[in-house]
Amino acid sequence: MGLLVTELRLADFRSFERLEVALSPSVTVFVGPNAAGKTNTVEALQLLTSGQSFRRPTPRQLVREGAESARVDARMEGDGRVLDARCDVTLHPARRQFSRNGKRCQSSEMPEALMSVLFTPDDLAIVKRGASHRRTELDDFGRQANRGYANVLAAYLRSVEQRNRLLKDEFPDGSLIDAWDASVALGGATLLHARLRLFGRLAQKVSEVYAAVSGGEELVCSYECTLGDGLEGLGRDELRDVFLERLVDSRSEDLRRRQTCLGPHRDDMRFEISGRDARCFGSQGQQRSVALALKMAEVELAEEILGSRPVLLLDDVMSELDESRRDAVMGFVRGGIQTVVTTTNLGYFSPELMEEAEVVRFGR
Repeated sequence: MGLLVTELRLADFRSFERLEVALSPSVTVFVGPNAAGKTNTVEALQLLTSGQSFRRPTPRQLVREGAESARVDARMEGDGRVLDARCDVTLHPARRQFSRNGKRCQSSEMPEALMSVLFTPDDLAIVKRGASHRRTELDDFGRQANRGYANVLAAYLRSVEQRNRLLKDEFPDGSLIDAWDASVALGGATLLHARLRLFGRLAQKVSEVYAAVSGGEELVCSYECTLGDGLEGLGRDELRDVFLERLVDSRSEDLRRRQTCLGPHRDDMRFEISGRDARCFGSQGQQRSVALALKMAEVELAEEILGSRPVLLLDDVMSELDESRRDAVMGFVRGGIQTVVTTTNLGYFSPELMEEAEVVRFGR
């Protein structure tokens, strides 16, 4: 089973001066009007489990107005273990500090205790949104699944940024571009190798979940690489050689556009339903089912990778789903996944689920 969050405590975090919440090992429902702090509470849970927030806030934005610092604590229990996780946020100087059982750690280490998968209304549009959103979805999952993934991604993006600066020079030095080509190719190959392996495992699960949710429709997920096709079986060194060759070939175009036009920072994911691109030809219902299947697949793959189930955070998505998709979500949840869900209306949930759930009311 792994760890479960049993208690969450907030102090001067976002809109809260103080908040203590006990969480169910199965389903906890946060109910209340809009702007009552439900999403802030989900954000606090995400910070302690993934080490980051989907809102991408500055440390200052996490601290309640008028306070100098904020703190988020969680008690986690399971498998005979008890773990205290903490995120401290201080305004002067602006910083975040994470710890587990009193020992400081990096934000990238937080998922090693307990991962989380977050599902928000924005995620329902992931199929039709721009490629950057799909890359971010895959990379955010990769960061949690493997601490080294974040370092690889950051190093690659720094190399691309430095190369782009050079490309913007009025008279760029060709030998310097050669040096940055080598750096970008190595970092990009390392990232691409990790991404392709992760995507391959995730894509199979997405297709299986989608078939179950949609009543048997076929979904094919593919990784669209700007370096070309047929790269899935290559090793890192082989990918580096391919990338370097492509960079040399595209240098004139890169100089004209003053940016690096090829690489993992430009790649995409494609979803085809019965042979047709879901982004262009899928109905809204089909696109939302793909998003739903993607999140469910992340939960399954997280358990496979880490050996324990993540906590599932559903922030106000039930109001955006029709009855059949709500039933699919809650049927999945009732398979034994600790889940925290926010809503303004308890009518979205079945009486059977409500008998099992812990209900926490906000804005009373």
